Order: sequence, then C-alpha cells, then structure tokens
Amino acid sequence: MEISANVITEPERSLIGAVPTALSNVPWLESGATGRLLLIDAQEINRRLLKSILRAAGQYEFFEAASGAAALEILDRNSIDLVILDLVMPDMSGADICRRIKGNRRTSLLPTLIITNTQSAEQEVLGIEAGADEYLTKPLHPSVIRARVRALLRNKAAIDSLDEAETILFALAQAVEARDSYTAEHCQRLATYGVALGVALGLPRSELIALYRGGYLHDIGKVGIPDSILHGQNRLTDAEWAVMKQHTVRGEEICKPMKSLRPVLPIIRHHHERWDGSGYPDGLAGEQIPLLARMLQLVDIFDALITERTYKRAFSIEEAVAVLEAEAAKGWRDPELVSLFISLLNRNMLETTASLIDTDWPELSSMLRSLQNMHSGIQGVC
Repeated sequence: MEISANVITEPERSLIGAVPTALSNVPWLESGATGRLLLIDAQEINRRLLKSILRAAGQYEFFEAASGAAALEILDRNSIDLVILDLVMPDMSGADICRRIKGNRRTSLLPTLIITNTQSAEQEVLGIEAGADEYLTKPLHPSVIRARVRALLRNKAAIDSLDEAETILFALAQAVEARDSYTAEHCQRLATYGVALGVALGLPRSELIALYRGGYLHDIGKVGIPDSILHGQNRLTDAEWAVMKQHTVRGEEICKPMKSLRPVLPIIRHHHERWDGSGYPDGLAGEQIPLLARMLQLVDIFDALITERTYKRAFSIEEAVAVLEAEAAKGWRDPELVSLFISLLNRNMLETTASLIDTDWPELSSMLRSLQNMHSGIQGVC
C-alpha cells in the first residue's frame, strides 16, 4: 500500500476544525443569562439594589463582600465569572482591588466592572488603568447595567471556551505521549528543562511560557502517525520516513487556530531543522531556525539519549554530552547553544534552575500541576 506523505487524515481535519467551531456552541453566547457575580461594595443597600436590578435579567448567583480583603478571599475560594465593585472601599480602593485581580494569573482574565459616584475623568482613567473592563457612574440605569453585564459575561464565555480548547490540545499531546511507555514524562521534562535553559539565556517571560508549552506540544502532530511507523522495530522505509516527517507540519496545523499558541508554532514546525540546513520540514539553516526551536530540539535530543527506548539503552550523561558535541561538530546543532547547555550540565545548574521555577515562575508551576493532573487522568484511560 502506498503511503502519502502530505495527506491530513479525516480525524485530524475534524480536530483542526473543532477548535474555532467550539465558540459557536457555547450556551452563554445565546442567552448570557447565568453567571457567578461577585459584588464588592461597603454599603449593603448598594449591593441589594444591584441584585434587584440584575435578578430581573437572568439567573445569577451572587457573592458579596464589604471589603477588599473579603473579596479577595472569596475569589481565592470560588470560581467567579464577573466582579462588580465600587471605587471607594474602606480597606483598599476599588482600583487597588482591580490591580490585585488582574495581577493574579488565575484571575487576570476575570472581567471587572467598576461603579462609582464620582463623575471625574481622572477617576475613570484610574479605574481603566487599574485594569477595569468597564466603568459606570451613578445613578445607574437598569437597562444599561444589565446590558453591560451580559456583554462582559459573553466575553468571559468566549475566553473560557478558548481556554477549554487549549486544554484539549494539551490533553491530546499527553495522549500522544502515553502511546509509548518509554517516553513517559518526556514532555514534562522537556517543558521544565527548556524553561531552565531559557532562564540561563535571560529570555523574557513570554518566551519561557512558549518553551514550556512547546515541551508538551512539539510532537502533537504524531497523533496522525500510525503505530506501525511510530513504534516500529525495523528501520523506516523512505515512504514511512516521509510520513513521519510530516508530524511537524501536522502539529502546526492542529495548533494554528489557537491565537494563544502562536508563539509555540515555530517550535512545533522547526524542532527537527539542522544547523547546516539538512533538517526538515523547510531545510532552514543557522539562525534562520527560530531560537526557541533550537533550544527545544537540544533538550529533546538530550532527554532521548539519557532515556531507555525500544531501540536503545539509556546513555550516561557523559555519553549524551559526547553525542551532542559530535553532532555540533557535524554541523547539525547550534554549536554555541550546545556549549552553553553542556556548561549548565557540568555545573549542575539545569536541575537547580528547574527547581527554582516553582518560586520564580508561579504561572509555570501552576500549569505544570494542572498538566500533571491531566496526565494522570489520561494514563487511566489509555
């Protein structure tokens, strides 16, 4: 049977199309009549008035706080869809509360509506600069506040839908890894060590997050590769190798609909390019190869070398270093990056830097914990 090297299978096509399509099936977008609202106001009468206005428009669940401290405690314990707060509070200002909400990764995308008695351009600017999504001054017109709340909840639903779609992709990547017991926790190690190498290079936070995600998603295109090719005991034929090489392009196509994953796409597509231009899929050479792809490639090769696989024993650190140096000498790897990586290994800094991620990069450690939980669930069904 002839194997095509450039055909995307129907399951893959369905997967690629499912991400953007997901938004059209969100109930919130149709009604906008439900949600968990946190009302933050020192005056109980104001909270009662808001509840009375909003109850006429939908089935909302209300949480109430008379101080900033109480509000932050509620947010820490509960899943909230919208925050409505007064600008003047007894312990901290509404602007300060808003900054705390937007400064926390877990609540940074939570829509926030500030309401105030003060009709001042300076106060409005203060609220908007603090991160408020909407700003209303009293007296409140019931139809206006209902419309604003519905609009903010629709935006929140759209964001939640994208987040769920991204989670599905990460779950799929974990499922690909789970197909081979020899690569267990491979993605997790790549994500962690990729970030450690990025920290050593002084990369900005956005690129560290892209490296972390790339560790999990770089081989997601292998979901469409048959097991007979992916885990075969014999040397691949030319036709089989052509199919295998397509996993980089397929992975990029799967993740392309997610705007949040755009920084990860170069990693997925180019992590098999070679410094001398002999790699795939585009034959890029030297610094044409994106830096993050070169970094992920390096930790990927290192982890593969020191891990037992169906076709090889686990190499020692010294043996793995020798292979990396030989491949750099052949022109396959970025020689400066290989040199830096080896120096980190020699000084035991890779493990040390990785251990610091939990304290220095809480958003990455949070992602790690959620993906670890996801991985455990997938292992139970695969």
